[in-house]
Amino acid sequence: MPHHLYHLTVFLIALVVVIYTTPMVKKFGLKAGLVDQPGGRKIHKRPMVRLGGVSIFAGTLVALLLIWRMGGFGTLPPSKEYEVWGVTIGGLAFFLIGLADDLFTLPALSRLVMQLVVAGMAWQAGVQIHFLTIPFMGLVQLQDWISLLLTVVWLVGMANAINMIDGLDGLAAGVSGIAAVVMMIVCLFMNQPAAALIAAALAGASLGFLRYNFNPAQIFMGDGGAYFMGFTLAGIGVIGLVKGVTTVAVLLPYLILAVPILDISSVIVDRLRRGKSPFAADKRHLHHRLLQAGLPQRLIVLFIYSLTLWVGSLAMAISNMPSGWGYAIAATILLGIISWQVWKTARRQPQV
Repeated sequence: MPHHLYHLTVFLIALVVVIYTTPMVKKFGLKAGLVDQPGGRKIHKRPMVRLGGVSIFAGTLVALLLIWRMGGFGTLPPSKEYEVWGVTIGGLAFFLIGLADDLFTLPALSRLVMQLVVAGMAWQAGVQIHFLTIPFMGLVQLQDWISLLLTVVWLVGMANAINMIDGLDGLAAGVSGIAAVVMMIVCLFMNQPAAALIAAALAGASLGFLRYNFNPAQIFMGDGGAYFMGFTLAGIGVIGLVKGVTTVAVLLPYLILAVPILDISSVIVDRLRRGKSPFAADKRHLHHRLLQAGLPQRLIVLFIYSLTLWVGSLAMAISNMPSGWGYAIAATILLGIISWQVWKTARRQPQV
């Protein structure tokens, strides 16, 4: 089977598994009373099952195991095999940390310590950022201790960034799905088919979950789903894109995931500036600010999708993919149209 057919197959398997299993997970969650109650920072109006991450994880894992049995991964050199296992087993561990939080509400510090340990183990398995692009110096090879520190911050930071943007129906699932599709395309272009398979499975699972999670949502992914998707996206970025060892390749994962990166960075800086804990929950994320401007949920989500697609198209363009600049121009036009709609809707709101 040609390589690209493996990627299409793994995408479709994950999509179908998630669409099939999510209603079962929802039914179980309702029976067991495992629901997210409305109130506080929450904007939903009725109790919602928060175990959707179970079906996202199951869809991704089943798809990858089946494609592995079909020979889709081919014969990997040992170092590449360790990297793939590092991302998949690390994703499992992050999913379990999030699931434990969904079920038992763990203290923030406990979650963080467990995440740091798992990310350190993933680094040991070969999920390592070896290079950094520094202005006026170009590509710089990192010493092991700096590589460990940066990789752990990247993996843990992205898991929490996706969790933090999971504040509106369909937002985290859609942003993750778009980022995963872009990563799959760029990984294939950069001849990293193994990383592209993981991205394809995650894309199928994320977009399949949107069937039940887009506004009005029927189920939430919970911390389990958000941590799993954030860690896996970050891991794919390291083993599939940064390995390109060019100034542009090293920048690609940060560009593709720029929306959640900038969101979490600005919120944490703002909290520290106000003397608050960086872990203190508040309503200062981009989606909260747009809600406060009076925009409807669906428009906010579509606007953030278009932003994610736009930065992803820029990544495709600067990686010199065929037609990359064409995609970037199309995404820019789409972003312009939706931004104009956002501006027009915000202007119609009564001034407070």
